[in-house]
Order: sequence, then structure tokens, then C-alpha cells
Amino acid sequence: MSFLANINKLWIRLVGSTTEFPLEGRIFHSLCIVALFALAYNVPFNWIIGLPYVAFASLVTFCVFILLYYVSRHHGKMKMAIMVFAIVGNLLFAVNFFLNSGTFGPTDMLLGLSTLLLICVVPRKQKKLWVGINLLMVIGLHLTEYYHPELIPDTYLDRKGRFLDITSAYVVVVIVIYFTVTYLKRNYDYEKRSSAEKAEAIQKKNQQIIEQNQELERINTERNKLMSIIAHDLRSPLSNIQNYLELVTEYELDTAERKLVEDDLLKVTRRTIDMLGKLLMWSKGQMGGVSVKLGYVTLRDALFNTLELDRSIALKKNITLTADLDWDTKIIADNDMLQLVIRNLLNNAIKFTRPGGSIYFKAEQKDGECWLIVSDNGIGITDEKRNELFSLRAESTFGTEREKGVGLGLLLCKEFTEMQGGRIWLESTQNHGTTFYVAMPTGN
Repeated sequence: MSFLANINKLWIRLVGSTTEFPLEGRIFHSLCIVALFALAYNVPFNWIIGLPYVAFASLVTFCVFILLYYVSRHHGKMKMAIMVFAIVGNLLFAVNFFLNSGTFGPTDMLLGLSTLLLICVVPRKQKKLWVGINLLMVIGLHLTEYYHPELIPDTYLDRKGRFLDITSAYVVVVIVIYFTVTYLKRNYDYEKRSSAEKAEAIQKKNQQIIEQNQELERINTERNKLMSIIAHDLRSPLSNIQNYLELVTEYELDTAERKLVEDDLLKVTRRTIDMLGKLLMWSKGQMGGVSVKLGYVTLRDALFNTLELDRSIALKKNITLTADLDWDTKIIADNDMLQLVIRNLLNNAIKFTRPGGSIYFKAEQKDGECWLIVSDNGIGITDEKRNELFSLRAESTFGTEREKGVGLGLLLCKEFTEMQGGRIWLESTQNHGTTFYVAMPTGN
């Protein structure tokens, strides 16, 4: 560390940091330190030039300044110290006026300096008061000397002593003024810079608050929309279930009619459970409750059972589901999450493919990734809907047989795929089908 840096560090320790004291307090401590150096020089100097009483007064002042500095710096009683400084300082200078040749000595300069220092440290409301007291005191001392010159003797032994005393006092006054003004200027620049930084920080904070409020409004809007969708989409299947049960309870149905009702009831129940499952998984993810357990899994372990289940569901709608992949391929994934993603994509393909259509599921190795591809020749997706497909803005859409969802399936697919370190996208042509791609790392 450089010498100047050490000096600056020591100075901060002596006057106090910006977090400990206000500007007036730091200025007061600075003045005390500078004054102590000046008085430490002034005591022996006045003794040498033959002014023992002035030297003694300077010594008393030195002791008073040490006490005031200690009380303010180490006990935090800054206001009291400044008040004592103002009162005792003026009294000591008044005494010095009589001990040091009145207007023929340097007391007037020192009184002016004292007023300057007081203006720097006293509260704003007291500035005029102390300036007025100083003016009245100086005028009073001058009038006393004018009408009663015998009260103020010439204390200098010779012309040389007076010359040295006034010159020395002037040098001390200029040095103190220099340090005071320099310190004020430096702190003014610092406060100005700090104010600008604080204003900039406040502006950034306000901007952050505005952005957060906008985000909260967006989330609230999406939440309200989601709640409306859920309320609407759950009411419909639950009403159907109620109607079926009332039909079974109130009417005697033959075996064929009962079988038809039970099949429809099973379809509605399955869709409702699927809807609630998606909602539960999404809500859990939003609350940070979903944990990812990545590891090497084979496509057989992760997807074989899912594919067989969806194949049977597709057959009930007279849709052909074909798979073409190496079941022993290993990828890095969370087994449960990957099942949910592919099951959602296959269910969507079944939902939006007309009876008699086909769905094709395959896997391809590309650049350290395994692309899991689900293609159908269903109704496709418009460009307008494609842009909002993986967000809460996506609207739930009826399938080819009026199947209804909650609009969260593809959002879950995107979030869960990315949580596993993968990516998802699609290609689609309206009325010609849709292809979804899920790229998962293989670790090769």
C-alpha cells in the first residue's frame, strides 16, 4: 500500500467514516486536528517571542480542543462538542484580545477564522446567530479599546516580536482555511457523486419494481385465465359423469345400453384424471417441488410400456401407432419425466388425428443427441397457434372426437424437457399433420 493511501486511511480513522458521522461532524473533527497542530506550534512560538500569557491561553485552548475532539469522536456527542467549541472559542479569543495587544495583535484574524469554522459546523439555523455574536463581540472589543486603551496594554517586547506573531498567525489562518475549503470541496464532490449514484440506483430499483409489477400482472392474468380454463374444463366432464350416473340410477338399461354408458363414463373419467394429473404436475413445478433425477436410461426401460398403452388407446380410435427405434439406445434423462413428455405427445397425436389415421414414433442419433420424433397425419396446427403452443397463453382445443384438455400438456413437455437438459420443437402443416421433436443428450 502506498504512503498516500496509508495517510488517507489514517485520516479517515481520525475524522470518522461517512457511515459514522454526518459531513458537519467530519468537518469538526478535521478542524480539531488541524487546530491542535496549529496550537502545538503556537504555544512554544508565543513563549519564545515573549508572550507567556498568550502561550498559556494557547495551551488551555489546546487542552479544550483535545477534550472536544475526544467527546465528539469517541462518545458521539458531536452537537454538544460543537456548542462548547463555539462558546469557549469566542471567550478565549476575547481574552486573547486583551492579552495580545488588541487590534495591534492577530486576534481579529483569529476571530474571523473562528467564525468561518463555526459556519462550517453549526446547524443551519444557528449560522446567523453565531455570525451576529461574532460581529457584536468584535465591535464591542474594538469600542472598548477605542474608549479605554489603558485596558489593553502593548504586550510585544519589540517590533520584531509583533511582526513574527502577526505573520505567523496569518500563515496559520491561511493553512486552516486551505484545509477547510479543500476538505469541504472534496466532500462536496463525494456527496454529489454519491447522490448521483443513489439516484441512479433508485431509478434502477424503480425500473425493477415496474418490471416486477408488470410480471406480477402478467402472472395474475395467466393465473386467472388458467383458473377459468380449469373451472370450465372440469365442470364439463364432471357434469357428464353426473349425468351418466343419474341415467344408470333412474332407468333400467339393458346390457348393451349399460355397456355403452360405462364406456362413455370410462372415457370421461380417464380424461378428467389426465387433466387433473397435468394440472397437479404443473402446479408442483411452479412451486419448485419437482426434482430432476438424471441418469442413463434405455428407451426400453423408459418408454416401452408407455408406447404399448398408447397403442391400445389409439386402436380404440382406429388409429395405427407404429414405432421404429433401437430400444437399447441409452440417453441421459429422468425416467418419469421422459415418460410424461412422450405420453403427452402421443396422447396429443391421438387426440388430433382422425379415425383411420396413423402415428409414427421413431428415434434418431444426431450429434450427441437422441431425437425422439412423434409424427401424425392429423389436423395440424395453424401458424398463429404454434407461436403460443408452449405457454400458458395456449388455449385448450377439442380433438377430432371432441376430446378436451386443460391446455397444460405441451407447457409441461417444454418445462420437463428443458429441466432434463433437452429441447423440444415442432413442425406442422394445417390439415396435413404435425411432427414433434424431443432432443435428449446421450452423453457420447
